[in-house]
Parts: sequence; C-alpha cells; structure tokens
Amino acid sequence: MGLAKPFVLGVVAVLAVAACLPPGGAQTSGASDFAALCAPCHGPTGVGNGPAAADLVIKPANLTGLSERNGGTFPLARVMSKIWGYSEGAVPSMMPEFGPLLDSPTVLVDVGDGIQTPTPERLIDLADYLASIQG
Repeated sequence: MGLAKPFVLGVVAVLAVAACLPPGGAQTSGASDFAALCAPCHGPTGVGNGPAAADLVIKPANLTGLSERNGGTFPLARVMSKIWGYSEGAVPSMMPEFGPLLDSPTVLVDVGDGIQTPTPERLIDLADYLASIQG
C-alpha cells in the first residue's frame, strides 16, 4: 500500500479545505490562505505540527526555516513552485497541488532570474506570508 492511504487522506483533506475557501471574488490574503490550505498539515505557526500531520507518512516541513535552509535567502521561486504543484525529481511528495485553488488575477513578478513572469496574485501573497514567518 505504501503512500496510497496517506495520499488519499491528503486529497480528502485538501477537498475538505477547498470547500471552506471563500467563493471566487471574495477577498483573501496570504495569511488566510495559509490558515485554510497549509495550517492543517504545517500547523498555525508553520512548524509542521498541524492536526493532519500525525496521519502522514512523510511529516510536513517546518516552513519557518526555509530561509535558513537556503543560506539566509527566502527561496521564492522554489516555494511558489512547490505550492503550485511542481514536484522536483522522483522523490514522492505528500504535498497536494494547490495551484487551481489559488487561481486569481496575475501580476508580473521577478523571482530573481530577471524575467517578469505573470503569476497569480494569491500565490504571491501566500509566498510573501511564508517569507514573513521565517525565524
């Protein structure tokens, strides 16, 4: 069975959270998206101790140490890719894809490569919130 049961539990949790999200057009913030989408696994402060964490085979990351683990720089592009659902390499991930849930008007953002890329505003807001909780 391997990761099948925890994966199914993760999908069920995401669907339950999605049902609680504000309808299209409602005002959201990075903090409110974090509370709705991330806190169930990563905990209210982002340290990886959310109520769903105990049931996961792969424990959620401590999101307050992203900058520290990246040489003191917040890894904006990698964080947004992970939230959106891009999986690097062949290592299985328990992290669900949140991209469709964060669909919103786009703004141009440069993640450090000098290229202005259209990016959903809610994705940027959530990444900015994560940057704000770094230890």
